Amino acid sequence: MEVLKQIGVRFAKLIDVKSIVTIFTTIIFGILTLRGNIPQEFMSVYLIVIGFYFGTQYQKVANKVEEKQEEEE
Repeated sequence: MEVLKQIGVRFAKLIDVKSIVTIFTTIIFGILTLRGNIPQEFMSVYLIVIGFYFGTQYQKVANKVEEKQEEEE
């Protein structure tokens, strides 16, 4: 039962604006890749969106690690 709660919490966290935008642009990127037609403008926007998403995710993890280290001291 605890596993289902954890899955639900993770799914709820996934559904925020930046995650939805990242998933949506990744789907479009996949479709354009399969068609073999990726405009340069879309590629630039996609790289910015992906960089922002993973940058913010990295920062969240780094903040949590820093908080834990401060608590231990």
